[in-house]
Order: sequence, then structure tokens, then C-alpha cells
Amino acid sequence: YIKTALAEFPLLVEASRAVTAILGAGIIPASLELMDRTAILCIEEAMRLGLPTDVEASLIVETDGQDESSVLREIEAASKICQESGARSVTIARTEEERDRLWKARRSLAPSLARKAPNKLGEDITVPRSAIPEVVERLRGIGAKYGLPLVIFGHAGDGNLHPNILFDRRKPEEWEKVEPMVREIFEVALSVGGTLSGEHGVGILKRPYFEQALGPVSVDVQRRIKNALDPMNILNPGKIFQDR
Repeated sequence: YIKTALAEFPLLVEASRAVTAILGAGIIPASLELMDRTAILCIEEAMRLGLPTDVEASLIVETDGQDESSVLREIEAASKICQESGARSVTIARTEEERDRLWKARRSLAPSLARKAPNKLGEDITVPRSAIPEVVERLRGIGAKYGLPLVIFGHAGDGNLHPNILFDRRKPEEWEKVEPMVREIFEVALSVGGTLSGEHGVGILKRPYFEQALGPVSVDVQRRIKNALDPMNILNPGKIFQDR
């Protein structure tokens, strides 16, 4: 059995606090997805799904299980927490068609962002779930500081957030802002005890922060393993470990 709900929040920070409250109440949703206003607007412009565009954030909450009454109790409890956290409305999908519409919105997000700007850089930080309200506010501050759209969405139930920077690489004044924005995003994640990546892995962009995230001992162990398996350093040289 599966139950899915959409909660609409006037303020993004209220949605992020609802995430913390739901998990703190002992509810373990099958999915808990956060989308901010820019994400919602992009989806609605592209798909015309009838999503609310006058809110700062929405949460998709989904519970599942073998017992229908337990699943219903959990979605109702999560819905009540959303309302207590400031949601202006919470709608529980009554049919499979309504549930599919909610998930169609979330699945359409990445391609919808491509219509908003010629380029996007999507990050993949993971933070303690209790820190999500603070992190969301700090990410918004980064977007405001640099004047580029910073879309915030992700798997909030896992603490996995995907801040996406939207820009036009053909414009030097925009392109030059991207790297410092990424650096500050990473610094926010690490400052609250988070990680550089929850799903995408560490590549060249994250390499300068690798040791800061894992610590010198861990990096040294990994370097020794790499040297043992690849003494000639012919396998992706310089991709992870910078030359000393």
C-alpha cells in the first residue's frame, strides 16, 4: 500500500523544518522530496501540471507498507506535522492518477531546468537532516549574493540536496560566478558535518575539497591503495589525487 501527499509552504524554511519534524516524530517515509519555488515554476512552465506557483516550497511525502491502515496513519500524521510547520495546504492523492501527477512533476524537474537557462551545474551535497533548515537558508544566501538562480531540491528524507546553479556560459559575468558559488556550497555542507556527495561521487570539481571532507588520514590510506594497485600511475592520473 502507498499513500502520497503534496504539502505547499509559503516559506521555504517552513518546508525544511517540516522535514526535520517528520523524521523527528519517528515517521520514516518511503520518499520525502523538497522543491523550492524556482523548481516549481520551471516545472509548471514546461509541463502545465497545475502546480501552485505562489508558494516558496513544496514537499512530496510518501509512505508505504504492508498494512493499509498503518500507511494511512503515517501519511495523516506527516500531513498534520506539515500543517503545524506552516503548510498552507496538504493534499493526499486519492487515486493512482493523482499520485502519478505528483511524481510526474518531480521526474520532470531536471529537463524543466534546462528550459530556464542554457547551462546548469547540479551539485549533490548531503547534510545531517537536522541541519536542513540552516543549510537551505545559507544556500539561498549564496544565490542572492551572486545574483544567479540557485534551485534547491532533493531527497530531503536522506539529507541529500541538489542545489543547481542556472547560468549562461556565454556570458563571462555569469560564468565567473559559478566556481565561487560551488566552493561556498561545499563549505556550507562541510561546516555542518555533511559530505560533498550523496550520489554523484567525487570528481575533478570536488577534488580540492577531498581532503577537507575526509581528513588527511583517510586520503593517505586511499592514496596508498591507489599506489599499490597502480604503481605506474597510469589509471586516471590526477583525477582524484592532486600531485604533491
